[in-house]
Amino acid sequence: MTPSPQFQRLAFFTRLLDAAPAAERYRLAAKQIAHAERFGYDAAWVAQHHFHEHEGGLPAPFVFLGHLAAQTSRIRLGTGIITLPLELPVRVAEDAIVLDLISNGRLELGVGNGGNPTAFAGFELDNEHRDDLFTRNLGRLRGALAGDQIPGGDTLYPQNPDLIERIWQATFSVSGGARAGAAGDGLMLSRTQPRPPDSPRATLAELQDPIIDAYLAALPPNRPPRIVGSRSVFVAESRAEALRLADLGLRKAVSRFLERGHRPPGDTLADLIKAFDVHVGTPADVIASLRADKTLARVTDLAVQVHSVDPPHPWILRSIELVAQEVAPAFGWRPEHHRAKAEKVA
Repeated sequence: MTPSPQFQRLAFFTRLLDAAPAAERYRLAAKQIAHAERFGYDAAWVAQHHFHEHEGGLPAPFVFLGHLAAQTSRIRLGTGIITLPLELPVRVAEDAIVLDLISNGRLELGVGNGGNPTAFAGFELDNEHRDDLFTRNLGRLRGALAGDQIPGGDTLYPQNPDLIERIWQATFSVSGGARAGAAGDGLMLSRTQPRPPDSPRATLAELQDPIIDAYLAALPPNRPPRIVGSRSVFVAESRAEALRLADLGLRKAVSRFLERGHRPPGDTLADLIKAFDVHVGTPADVIASLRADKTLARVTDLAVQVHSVDPPHPWILRSIELVAQEVAPAFGWRPEHHRAKAEKVA
């Protein structure tokens, strides 16, 4: 029998894809994250994307999270992810340290080797070398945060070695899971990922459970696992309205979906929902859908995002509310102040 998910923390994830100019995207995303804080979410994650408006609206996540740090007081602020092969690791370390200090220690530092291949050309780098660049830059980032000397003999100022304990690695691969585990870092699992050509109908759990297995096997003894499972979740009071908006959003995304190696089994809305790994509908619909995702029984954190549905802003706000009020409690989650009260009683 598959165990029911019982995640510890709830997060809101945004790729800043509201249908609006960039400045308005940033304003709306900030309102959504502040709304998530009011409803008890433990963390907010933002994705970094360069150049491509349709993939994500945020090339500079540290700048945006600094803005959020001034607008919020409790919610943790995460990079999901910094595309580390495209960055100078010393600058990432400096920006991360300053952001963590001004946010009173709320930064979660997610990194990965992802990004559109053409972004590498824009940075005058070879996409074929992304894995080597990531490994090198992650080592240099970790060393800089630890206070090691950097080339030239200097060390960072200010310093904040505590951030090493809050590094997360995103990966699609078993080897990436093992790498994150061996380092003692957190593991970030995507909301969806391409199916292998030899397993076009594989479930997301069939792809991600081996990554978790490798992560846990490599994790040092006595090191508690940190696993965030990102999932596409859109909740509305009306199933008909949720599906109407899903139909609009998913059909817009199909062409790019095909370019990335995904193959929907058909062209009905049900086919697209399955292909995009979307959990959509009323709270009861989404609870049932998430319960069927057996990988979620193994995560410590659930991060919900409305992409690839990408409904209008008011619907995103309501979905944030319904997840916190009805969906997440069905899996044992409670807002932090409720958890603290329960611990005092115990």
